[in-house]
Amino acid sequence: MPLDLGRTVLQLDQVSQDLHRIYQDRRGRMDALLSSARDVRPADAVARTSTVTDRPFMAAQVTGSLLGGYAPTEPPSDWCAVSVDGSHIDVDRHLPVGCYLINLGGCVLTYGSQADARFFNQPSLAADPGDLYLTDPSNPAREEAITGPLLGLLRTVRELQRLVEVVKELPPDMPTLALVDGTLVLWGLSGQSYPPFVRNHLLHEGLLPTLEELRLLAQHRPITLAAYVSLPRTTEVANAIRSCLCPHTLERCRESCSHRRALVPPCNAATGFLDREIFRESLSPGMRSPVYRTNPAAAQEYYGEQQVHFYYLNVGEEIARVEVPRWVAQDEKLLALGHSLLMEQCRRGQGYPVAVSEAHQQAVVNGMDRQLFKQMVNETLERQGLPTYTSEKERSKATPWL
Repeated sequence: MPLDLGRTVLQLDQVSQDLHRIYQDRRGRMDALLSSARDVRPADAVARTSTVTDRPFMAAQVTGSLLGGYAPTEPPSDWCAVSVDGSHIDVDRHLPVGCYLINLGGCVLTYGSQADARFFNQPSLAADPGDLYLTDPSNPAREEAITGPLLGLLRTVRELQRLVEVVKELPPDMPTLALVDGTLVLWGLSGQSYPPFVRNHLLHEGLLPTLEELRLLAQHRPITLAAYVSLPRTTEVANAIRSCLCPHTLERCRESCSHRRALVPPCNAATGFLDREIFRESLSPGMRSPVYRTNPAAAQEYYGEQQVHFYYLNVGEEIARVEVPRWVAQDEKLLALGHSLLMEQCRRGQGYPVAVSEAHQQAVVNGMDRQLFKQMVNETLERQGLPTYTSEKERSKATPWL
């Protein structure tokens, strides 16, 4: 039976009326929330959010003022934007050989008197049994298969490692914006029950030394690092406002609050809002917010000197979240350089950083690529006289019987 469009239209009309009422209510609550937040003194905001990890919701730690705006500085006449992105083909149990492929792509875009554009692509295939597992150095019998979310985490680390390699090749006096797509926090480590040796490999042998290498480079060269999150859905600043407005004891907070809602005023005034909605109202185009420190366990507990900070940026078309390591957040020159060059990138990219977009185009592995990869695996094995096979399930997908 086809969809009853008549009944559907009636339901859509009702939904639109409900949404209009919700919008009017949210409009009033947003105005009141911003008014209250602007009255919070910076010292009080820092103090109130210094213990946010004890609350039943994740809130940012304020490092200066709770709200505010900062205009971009003039960009240098000659500068460079570098970005690396990645894609992968996971281990497929339907293939006759266990393997995964990580494809890293990126670009170097140079602006000014010696304008230039360079693009690169680097696929890396892992098929050796030793490359398909992470092994516990203290107990070789313990291992973790590199597949699924773990492969995604490994790819993120390799993206940053490749980014540092490219930055090293640039002229040492060139102001450089090093860009990655997404977040600097390996969120998957806090959500998955990986053994300690996996966390050690990804963080202490991978991500953190890479960020430290970039920090040391930035001591002698004008280099700033940023991770760009488009259309963020985070609520850390909204929850920081909630923490600053809350007059209740911690015990009452734990009884009445969750990450999504608060049951008692005035805290409930801040629930239901995304950070980007708050800064859409409080930031003019081109302006950035104050810098905050993120407080997930993955960053708080393990990142040390590389703890992740962030700010929000009104690029005109949207509100973006920009994550930076501590050494960028605490250096006004590097922070200002990143702000101004990001705005230049978004201006050239019609609201999105050109370098990130181009790096994605170099790295993406589409559906056709995946099919050709499977075909190449089988053909390579056949040339070597090795057996090829697949599951009946995979064969049925390739040969429809109707």
